[in-house]
Amino acid sequence: METVEMRKIVKRFPGVLANDHVDLDVRRGEVLALLGENGAGKSTLMKILYGMQQPDGGEIRIDGKAVRIQSPADAIRLGIGMIHQHFMLVQSLTVAENVALGLRSARRPMLDMGTIIRGIRDLGERYGLKVDPNAYIWQLSVGEQQRVEIIKALYRNASILILDEPTAVLTPQEVVELFKVFRQMTADGHALIFISHKLYEVLSISDRIMVLRDGRVVGTVPKENATREALVRMMVGREISLRVDRQDVPLGDVRLTLRNLSALSDRKTPALRNVSLDVRSGEIVGVAGVSGNGQRELAEVLAGLRPATSGSFLIDGVDVVHASVSDRIAAGLGYIPEERMRDGVIREFSVAENAVLQTHGIPPASRSGVLRFGEIRQHTQRLIEGFNIKTPNQRVQLRNLSGGNIQKLILARELTRQPRVLIAAQPTRGVDINSTMYIHRCLLDQRAKGTATLLISEDLDEVMALSDRIAVMYEGEILGIVPRSEATQDKLGLLMAGVRS
Repeated sequence: METVEMRKIVKRFPGVLANDHVDLDVRRGEVLALLGENGAGKSTLMKILYGMQQPDGGEIRIDGKAVRIQSPADAIRLGIGMIHQHFMLVQSLTVAENVALGLRSARRPMLDMGTIIRGIRDLGERYGLKVDPNAYIWQLSVGEQQRVEIIKALYRNASILILDEPTAVLTPQEVVELFKVFRQMTADGHALIFISHKLYEVLSISDRIMVLRDGRVVGTVPKENATREALVRMMVGREISLRVDRQDVPLGDVRLTLRNLSALSDRKTPALRNVSLDVRSGEIVGVAGVSGNGQRELAEVLAGLRPATSGSFLIDGVDVVHASVSDRIAAGLGYIPEERMRDGVIREFSVAENAVLQTHGIPPASRSGVLRFGEIRQHTQRLIEGFNIKTPNQRVQLRNLSGGNIQKLILARELTRQPRVLIAAQPTRGVDINSTMYIHRCLLDQRAKGTATLLISEDLDEVMALSDRIAVMYEGEILGIVPRSEATQDKLGLLMAGVRS
C-alpha cells in the first residue's frame, strides 16, 4: 500500500501549465527522489502536497483514503512534514521553543516545556540528531539548525517528509551524517520525498527517481537502473555531455590582488576578515564555503557594491578598492552577480537596453550623449547569436526570459568587454543543466584568453571541476588554499567546517 498517492494532479498559472496530470506515489520505508530542471513543476507539486497551493484537478490519497489538504496545518495533521531549503526557525528562540511553536498543550494555556525537551532528546538519540534543546537558534551551526527542522517535523509525528534541497547549505561531512539520519528514518517506516539537483546525491540516497520535465512525468526508475547521463537525458530531452574539458593554460602575471581586505555585514558585524589572495592571468581560483561565511560580501566589495573597511583590491597593480563601479569596469573588471535580478539587470527594461546597461554612455552605443540605436541593435544581435540567448526579439522585456537566458545575457554583456579580471558569483545558481554546462565552457574559454577569474560558488562540484586552486572561506576568513591536484571532498569539507589542515 502506498503511503501517498497523487493522481492526475493539474495546476495552472496564467500562461503556464505547471503540473500536467502528474501521478506520484511514495511508499513507507523508501526515498523517492524528485528530479527536474527549474520550472519542471517539482516545487509546485510539493506545495500542493503540503497544502501551500491548491490543485486545479486530480486527487491525493494517504494510505488509500482520499484527502483534502487545504493548508500546511491539514498536511501536518495527516502526518506530512516539509523541510524547506531556507529554514523556518526563529533565531531569537531556543530549540525547544521553536519545536513548541504552534503546538497545543494538555496544560493550556501553559506549554509543558519539560515534556518537549525530553521528546527532543529522545528523537536526537534515536536518529542521531544531537542538539541542545536549550540552545538559541542563533548559536547553532547551519547543520545543527537543519537538525532542528527535522526534529520539528518528527515531533509532530510526520511519517511523510518532503525534503527540499536539504543539502544545499551543508559541508560534505554534514551531508554524510544527514544521509545516515534519512536511512534510519526509512528503516523506521518513514516515507521521504527528496528534491535535489545534485545527481550524485540522488543516486546515493534514493530508492526510486521520478523525473519531471515541463510539468509532466517523464518516467520513474529504480536507482539500480539509473545513471547520471540517463537522468540528464530524461530531464532535458536530449544528450548533454557532463564532462568539463579543461586544457592546460600557461599562467601569466598576477592580475587580481587582495591584501588584508575587510568589510562589515548588513548588520554591521565583521563579514570579511583580512582576506588576502592573488589570481593570475589564465587562472580560475574558486572560493568555496558554506553559505553565510563572507562569500557574498566578498563579491560585493570587489564589485563596488559594499565598502571595504580596510585593505586593498588591485587590478594589474592599481588599487581600486575605493574606486567607483564605472572606474572598476574601465580598469578591466567584469562581474556576474549572485542576485542577477537585483544587481545584474533591470527586469522592466528590454533585452537590448539590458545589453548596454554599463556601456550606454560611451561609443559605439552613444556619441556626444546621444544613443545610437542602430549600433545598440547590432551589438545586441551579436550577443544573442554568439551566446545562444533564446528571446522572441530584442524589444521584449527581460522579465519574459527564462533564468538561464537572463544569465546568458549577463555573461555575454560582461565577457564581450574582454575583462582582465572576472568575478563570477554563483554563476549557475537556478539555471538548468544545459545552461550550466554552457556557462562552464564560457568561463574556461575566458581562462584560455588570459582572464583572471574568481569563481565564488557554494556548489562544490562546480568549484572542483573548474578551478586551478580553491580557497575555502570560514567566518569571513580564508582558512586555506588547496591546489586542484590535492582537492578532495573530505579535505575541502573539513576546511568548510572550520578545521585547519
